[in-house]
Amino acid sequence: MKRVMITGATSGMGLSATKLFLERGWKVLMVDLNAEKGESLVKELSDKKQQNLFFCKCDVSSEEEMKALYEYARTHLGGIDSVINNAGIFVKGPVHEVSEQDWDKVFAIDVKSVFLSAKYFVPYMMENGGGTIVNTVSVSGMFGDYNMAGYNAAKGAVINLARSMALDYGAYNIRVNNVCPSACQTPMFLQNPQSVIDEFCEASPLKRICKPEEVAKAMYFLASDESSFCTGINLPVSGGMEIWTRQPVQK
Repeated sequence: MKRVMITGATSGMGLSATKLFLERGWKVLMVDLNAEKGESLVKELSDKKQQNLFFCKCDVSSEEEMKALYEYARTHLGGIDSVINNAGIFVKGPVHEVSEQDWDKVFAIDVKSVFLSAKYFVPYMMENGGGTIVNTVSVSGMFGDYNMAGYNAAKGAVINLARSMALDYGAYNIRVNNVCPSACQTPMFLQNPQSVIDEFCEASPLKRICKPEEVAKAMYFLASDESSFCTGINLPVSGGMEIWTRQPVQK
């Protein structure tokens, strides 16, 4: 039975991924800061016949806590075959309006956490025949957005970090890929006014925003042997948001 660790696992795309991996027969280690919800989900979703779902509270931007998370995974699951770095935040505003505190926070959670998880989990994979790493990046890491400089920069950094890791660890049968959703029906995004949600739908060739389950399927593909010859790629789950220039329609 394969084992996956999912950060940001108690809601949105992370929760959908948790449910999908359980359905596919994996052991799942949920990681989040919300311990109350995490422990509740373990009770709700666990297989009554065998322990297949675990939860560990962790600040993924803390090296001390990431090290403790690795020890938890070794003790309770025997190791990890796939890491899904899904925890993330965003900060709005052009550069001159972003505080140093907000800039540092988005890089700590969106970028540093990927570095730290690799630092502690990759050596295990190297010694045990390989593994997979999947980062939730967003199409915002592939291109620019108005008033999203910090978020764009952080997600772009993860894209290049993943490429470097794919090169460094490919010989160890470790594959590193990114899933790149556009706006998604997560609790965080759905807090926007309906007018904003409608604008995102209109900008998509498919005229809607994606569902968390659709992103989870892409995560599973990249984490599993179904993508056994894919590494260093960015897989958009965007309904085509990234395929056009936004130039005016030619009459």
